[in-house]
Amino acid sequence: MSTSEIEKRITVLEDIEAIKQLKARYCAICDDDHNPDKIGSVFAEDGIWEGGDFGKAQGHQAIRKLFEGFKQLISFSQHNLMNPIIEVNGNHAKGTWYLMGPFTFREKNDARWIACRYEDDYVKINGEWKYKHLRAIIRMQAPYEKGWAKNG
Repeated sequence: MSTSEIEKRITVLEDIEAIKQLKARYCAICDDDHNPDKIGSVFAEDGIWEGGDFGKAQGHQAIRKLFEGFKQLISFSQHNLMNPIIEVNGNHAKGTWYLMGPFTFREKNDARWIACRYEDDYVKINGEWKYKHLRAIIRMQAPYEKGWAKNG
């Protein structure tokens, strides 16, 4: 294997690790009361956050406003992510992740389990990975007390 091939493989591995760190920063922002002041830092200027019934926003200001709403809606969240599949193609990448986490919604102080699949598009801007399009596809929401299966 040539030196240039090894360098390319190392670059891909470094990019995958940087994308994992980006996702970790995103989760930390969410779990920091859906911090609207920090959320723009992980998105490209024209980035998109999309989450079904939770809404869709494009651009830093719109995503900030969306997260201000999340801050009013959700009093607690713990984003537990797993099973990343990340494919890098130069300065673009795609990633799939799974989330399972407890959430508390303010209005009724109700605790819920939420499971979703993230389907993300990333872009490398000035050497730093950012979200181009984050899709949170809700697979399940269930009351903490009852769980997601029918009671026998």
